Amino acid sequence: MALISQIYVPYSRHDMNIQYKLQRYGTDKLTARSYNGMGLELKELKIQQHHGQLFHGGGKRKNSLYHKGKCNLLVVAASPPTEDVAVISEPLTKEDLVAYLASGCKPKEKWRIGTEHEKFGFQQTTLQPMKYEQISELLQGMAERFSWDKVMEGDFIIGLKQDKQSISLEPGGQFELSGAPLETLHQTCAEVNSHLYQVKAVAEEMGLGFLGIGFHPKWAVKDIPIMPKGRYDIMRNYMPKVGSLGLDMMFRTCTVQVNLDFSSEVDMVRKFRVGLALQPIATALFANSPFTEGKPNGFLSYRSHIWTDTDNNRCGMLPFVFDDTFGFESYVDYALDVPMYFVYRNKKYVDCSGMSFKDFMKGKLPSLPGEFPNLNDWENHLTTIFPEVRLKRYLEMRGADGGPWRRLCALPALWVGLLYDETSLQSALDITKDWTQEEMQMLRNKVPKMGLKTPFRDSLLRHVAEDILQLAKEGLQRRGCKESGFLNEVAEVVRTGEIQGNLLDYSEI
Repeated sequence: MALISQIYVPYSRHDMNIQYKLQRYGTDKLTARSYNGMGLELKELKIQQHHGQLFHGGGKRKNSLYHKGKCNLLVVAASPPTEDVAVISEPLTKEDLVAYLASGCKPKEKWRIGTEHEKFGFQQTTLQPMKYEQISELLQGMAERFSWDKVMEGDFIIGLKQDKQSISLEPGGQFELSGAPLETLHQTCAEVNSHLYQVKAVAEEMGLGFLGIGFHPKWAVKDIPIMPKGRYDIMRNYMPKVGSLGLDMMFRTCTVQVNLDFSSEVDMVRKFRVGLALQPIATALFANSPFTEGKPNGFLSYRSHIWTDTDNNRCGMLPFVFDDTFGFESYVDYALDVPMYFVYRNKKYVDCSGMSFKDFMKGKLPSLPGEFPNLNDWENHLTTIFPEVRLKRYLEMRGADGGPWRRLCALPALWVGLLYDETSLQSALDITKDWTQEEMQMLRNKVPKMGLKTPFRDSLLRHVAEDILQLAKEGLQRRGCKESGFLNEVAEVVRTGEIQGNLLDYSEI
């Protein structure tokens, strides 16, 4: 569920002279420079690793792994999760967790676009979901034909990776591409096209097809095969204890999301706020889940509705993001209060469902008494939090249903146009600055059923969406990459307020 990233080496706390110690990050800006250069002088750090040593010299951040001549180790942050690679001599502190998030700050010229999308596979003759054995054969075929590296969990193939792309399996076999960090939307759409071509080339020979939609339109949870991934066993047992729709989320939903960068803490906050406030508009524009078990379910985006009763400890709109004191530390405080799912040790998942990461930091985790977390554990914990916008070392926009391939290009176009152009970002902030928490929650609750026809103040949400789409278009035009055409797929939806009839035509896939 995440982009591939260079392995992260924890900073020595004794050399962390970040202006982080300012009270609640008062007026100072924590920028890419202050985090990634000036304020983080690193001592020489030698970290023992199972198969080698990870060395870190002073000055510039250069990570390298010496093991049988290989350097620049890449870690896939999807399943299996980041291994317990680094063993640190001192327990983590909250400052370490804050610095981890802040290390994502980067100058604008290094901002990238990462797109992730999921789809349902089915057997063409029966329309039944793909079995794991068929998925395994599909993954093996793609690896052999298109030179992907296999990702294994025990004896099971559970994914593929190639350069900075990865393919992973969601709990019910939903097939996900986590795309590489790319510079332009043209590259993003080319990546989507290439992926769908490869999947189709192998799947058709096996009698398999794929459907781009937000919620499985035909089969019940009991009909969906369970993937052989340890983390999903833990989640499947825990979900019914905290919400009535968690298993539906796991086994019957698909999404498309985009992951975007920020330059500083201030930039992160501004983008986070716009992303949260406008996420219901994205949900309405990409609403594409009106059927359940072969019948209309009364929703335009049933997938979005499902998140409202999955697990309220880790989902939702995050009102604290709009507090004056919000910053990296606030998100860390929130994430520390989210109950855990698991810890990954010795290539196995340890069930820690419902337990506290704070206790883990004290060495008092009931499932692993006396053990302390490392930053890989923190990274894995962050992947188990599911708000409408999620913060890692980048921001994830998570409000859209899965759909046909043209819409997979339109979703990142919307958010890149809004968030990567300063003028459009500020205009979006101006539009939403006086929206109340009650209004934003109302939109979150009503949009899954009413879409752009949701009443908002003295008009309809559609009229706000018109302004937002125009801002996105102008933002893309100012980028100078001829990308605004990618918004055409949703322009008609905004113009009419209606879901286009061809939304449910997936013959292109």
